[in-house]
Amino acid sequence: MSATQAALTQLLPLAGDTFDKNKVTPGLLGFIVFAALAIGVWALMKSMNRHMGRVNFQEAPEPAAPAADGTRAP
Repeated sequence: MSATQAALTQLLPLAGDTFDKNKVTPGLLGFIVFAALAIGVWALMKSMNRHMGRVNFQEAPEPAAPAADGTRAP
């Protein structure tokens, strides 16, 4: 048995007794990660709205369609 495995074997029972599985919360780190993701999504949506406002949606007129009788347009 290696030293690492022996240490883990002795520390695992201690880790099981230190917290209640029904009361575990994400804590401050979870809040910070969630807040960073929310701010990032907000910034991306704001940027997308700004870029979509600059897009010109007017379509160019279609070129003249060829005549149905098979003759070419001049």
